[in-house]
Amino acid sequence: MKQRSAEILCIGTEILMGDIINTNAAYIAKELAGLGINVYHQSVVGDNPQRLKESLALAFSRADIVITTGGLGPTYDDLSKETIAAYFNRKLVMDEESLHAIECHFLRLNRVMTDNNKKQAMMPEGCVIFANHNGTAPGCAIEGEGEQQGKTAIMLPGPPREMKPMFEQGVKPFLLKDSDTRLVSHTMHFFGIGESMLESILHELMEESTNPTVAPYAKTGEVQLRVTARVKQGEDAEVLLQPVMEQIKEKVGEFLYGIDVGDLQTAAVRALKEKNLHVAVAESCTGGYVAKRITDVSGASDVFECGICSYSNRIKHQILGVRQETLDTFGAISEETAREMAEGVRRISGAEIGVSVTGNAGPQASEGKDVGLVYIGVDSDHFKKVFMLYVNRKDQDARETIRYLASSHALSLILKAVELSAQ
Repeated sequence: MKQRSAEILCIGTEILMGDIINTNAAYIAKELAGLGINVYHQSVVGDNPQRLKESLALAFSRADIVITTGGLGPTYDDLSKETIAAYFNRKLVMDEESLHAIECHFLRLNRVMTDNNKKQAMMPEGCVIFANHNGTAPGCAIEGEGEQQGKTAIMLPGPPREMKPMFEQGVKPFLLKDSDTRLVSHTMHFFGIGESMLESILHELMEESTNPTVAPYAKTGEVQLRVTARVKQGEDAEVLLQPVMEQIKEKVGEFLYGIDVGDLQTAAVRALKEKNLHVAVAESCTGGYVAKRITDVSGASDVFECGICSYSNRIKHQILGVRQETLDTFGAISEETAREMAEGVRRISGAEIGVSVTGNAGPQASEGKDVGLVYIGVDSDHFKKVFMLYVNRKDQDARETIRYLASSHALSLILKAVELSAQ
């Protein structure tokens, strides 16, 4: 069977103007990869029929499937359906079931339905309709005939809260009906090693691996490896994936902090939960960044005791118990202060793990310490350490980068403390 390809075409002048962030394309691309459908191009076009028509023709010149988001609303400039239906030489006809669903939606909200909403129930003849259980605009798929044989357009609403469930409940089954293969991936997350070093160590393995493939992706301060296998429906992809992942672990396992965990904070919260441990943090230059990242994770309340934002030396001394002698002799930005901050927040909270961050995120030197110098401390029964981080950045985003990397190192030390804790 021919390997299918798709192009993602997001419609909306508000995306082009930068008024909203286009998260739809990332979501759809990831979902298509899991279905074994290749994506080679993504595009954005404004609410203009002629430019949409041109973009559609270009997309179909290089892809079998074009998935659009946006332009299905009730207003005059929502013309995606009309333009795409015309491309396939299809008339728009009223779909009574969709109209009834829209009417029921307004009744549930106790709102008056205006006549222009009926436009959303006008669907291309012969299309497959995807119900919208979270809004008014249904989606649809048109499968081409004649000159468009083999081409498929899938139209989805723009709001992610409507688009995502529609894709999951309607589009996935539609796309899988004729597929005999699928892609299965695992993402391996690494911290403490750069992309170039990781690639250098794994170069031969990555070059020789064809099924599964191994692809690196760099993020701020960390690296991901996506290991992807293509298998026939019903086959076990793990038979291909696990041996390659074990080879990777043998070579760079010391930097691996999780598989399919999403991010450092999720890995840290999961690890703490598994061992029924608790953490508390004391932050200076990060200003609560570590606490925020932890509490961004659902269920963090089970493992997170408290966060103390101790910018001033007075708070470091009076609340955390950092000795005045330490502050006078070594300063706030020091290994000694970081150590006592971690000890103090652990003592105050009763948590098994205390973590601290103190440093200079800029923009000027402080206490004679350079911008980018940060100390991260951890205190637990089985792991006590102060890590020195120096981020030598001079760009416009230097302050944010320093703070983010410092919080990442703090999360990494939490993971290490959990790993070394008593069973």
